Amino acid sequence: LGHGFSTVAIAKGRIYTTGDRAGRTIISALGLDGRLLWQVENGAAWDASVPGSRGTPTIDGDRLYHENAQGDVVCLDAKSGAKQWGRNILADFHSKNIIWGLAESLLVDGDRVICCPGGPETAMVALDKHTGRTVWKSATAGDLASYSSPVLGEYRDLRMLFALTSRAAIAVHADSGELLWRFEHITPFEEMIPTPFYDNGQVLITTRTAGTVLLALDVVGKRCSVRQVWQSKELDNQHGGLVVLDGYIYGSSHVNSNGKWICLEWKTGKVMYMDRGVGKGSVTYADGMLYALSENRVLGLVKPTPDRHAIVSQFKIPSGGEGPSWAHPVICGGRLYIRHGEFLYAYDIHAPSPTP
Repeated sequence: LGHGFSTVAIAKGRIYTTGDRAGRTIISALGLDGRLLWQVENGAAWDASVPGSRGTPTIDGDRLYHENAQGDVVCLDAKSGAKQWGRNILADFHSKNIIWGLAESLLVDGDRVICCPGGPETAMVALDKHTGRTVWKSATAGDLASYSSPVLGEYRDLRMLFALTSRAAIAVHADSGELLWRFEHITPFEEMIPTPFYDNGQVLITTRTAGTVLLALDVVGKRCSVRQVWQSKELDNQHGGLVVLDGYIYGSSHVNSNGKWICLEWKTGKVMYMDRGVGKGSVTYADGMLYALSENRVLGLVKPTPDRHAIVSQFKIPSGGEGPSWAHPVICGGRLYIRHGEFLYAYDIHAPSPTP
């Protein structure tokens, strides 16, 4: 697969991921049995600080969209890997790369592909998903891009795209590209990584050191402003992501709480617990359980309760993968997929059949 921090996208019985090998970024398609179906290059590999592929492919119907660390955006036929179109968003929108290379996973909104080149010309752009041509571009937010991915939300009939830049959270009108607001949120080394979380007129952002902030939206017609509801310095998630469930937020900290797993109350930001758990890492949720993957290859099955960090069981994935296990775990079809370095592991997590 090549070396990378990309996780997997799964659709129509196929698994898609990326990796860097021999100076190139490689997109791979596999069957559910792990058999390699095709591989296609998408530009140069990321060989600067922390080498390896970043963004995960996005699947939309019969097409695959991917952005590599150098800003090469490509559209492929998901079944065959045949290239449909491609362009470089850093070159085309006159921006420059960031310290550890672009890492966003592209967002498909109807007939548009949303990406965030940042820079002096624009913050976010919409490309025609069939041709790659520019549909709209927002005004600049005055920042470079982040390592985060954009998300879509709607509040009071206003469709908005939320994203992070290198120094702020922003909202863009999803249909016109108008920059609606910019909320400054500065973190060391401009490590703006986790994807924003939107729910019912509120946006949650989290970064290392600067912590987690809940923002409330005020929409009047086609205008939107934003205000801070609360901030938690305890939960400063670096890049493992958060799970929001039943009014509580679950995720691991970075430096402020020494990598502990933390639960916050959504409404107030109150810390419900802090626990060492399996160690700092990434998290996903399925069938009433949290799956917490540490950056040191330990996977913990955790009961999601605000009372305590209740680890039900844990195991360690095999050694051999290069670097920390940063790729987010993925659960689909009764399987748990874990990417580490050049390896992809698949685990059967179906519940056992009841004894007759």
